[in-house]
Amino acid sequence: MAPDSHQHKAALPAGPEGPSTLACPNGAFAQGEAAPAALPGPVLGDDCWILSGPTASGKTALSLLLARRLDAEIVSVDSMAVYRGLDIGTAKPTPAQRAEIPHHVVDIVGPSEIYTVARWLADAAAAVEACRSRGKRVLFVGGTPLYLRALRDGLDPQPPGDPDFRRRLEEEVQQSGTGPLHNRLAAVDPVAAARIHSHDARRIIRALEVIETTGRPLPSSWGSPRPPHPVFARQMMILDQPRRTLRERIDRRVESMFAEGLLEETRAAVGRPGGIGATARQSAGYAEALEVLAGRLTLAQAIALTQQRTRQLAKRQLTWLRSFQSAVWIGA
Repeated sequence: MAPDSHQHKAALPAGPEGPSTLACPNGAFAQGEAAPAALPGPVLGDDCWILSGPTASGKTALSLLLARRLDAEIVSVDSMAVYRGLDIGTAKPTPAQRAEIPHHVVDIVGPSEIYTVARWLADAAAAVEACRSRGKRVLFVGGTPLYLRALRDGLDPQPPGDPDFRRRLEEEVQQSGTGPLHNRLAAVDPVAAARIHSHDARRIIRALEVIETTGRPLPSSWGSPRPPHPVFARQMMILDQPRRTLRERIDRRVESMFAEGLLEETRAAVGRPGGIGATARQSAGYAEALEVLAGRLTLAQAIALTQQRTRQLAKRQLTWLRSFQSAVWIGA
């Protein structure tokens, strides 16, 4: 899908020995200057680059090329890559690729855990400082809008949580799906229910948890954006593919995932203590694999449904990524 006319294309960045070919419309920005964020997050500077794009667009291959050219290490911006043991369905870089270029914020929690954006900010911040301690640049790679938004805008402090209440709701989702919880949210906070998808277990649970712990819903203005960090104006790249090409890549990837053992990987994760938590089980591929294992979908149906959901995800990612008007769009 072609980017809008105001979005521009440019050559890839030069390595440490040469200047970048990208313009700096906001002027100089000193390395080490903190990004505006209410909660601690990565301190962005001239040594930071960002590569995003929709799922299956080819970010992994390009990120390795960029990391070599920049002499950078990679910090993942992928909400599913954090889960250990979920490799096939998340299309993680291979062990050989990760051995060549260090990847951070990958394989750090079990699949039963809830991993929050606040925790990602903290883990990414630690990863950035570790890269700098080795004299390396930083390349953020991934397409999770929630993480990119937090990196760009910062994150407001969150109300207190109730782990026991959250755990009960997660168990309800595993037993009955998200429908009953979404209906419950609609009864107590119709505004939140209207903006949260009925299958988004994580956000439904969080909205109910806030009401449980504070007695009131989050205000609709919560998390309103701040001025974006200048790095996003000059050192962000978005990988784009023609619509037909992206669709074909998605369909082939999903077929490969199931052929390479997604059902077996899902079965193994279910068998571990805690199983697959509410966050991981709603991901395209794992949700359908679970339905196959439960006898509610055939393999062919699961592949077709996963392809459809992944195409829908890519469309949402592209829609949101177009808000980065100064990003460099890299065509296929």
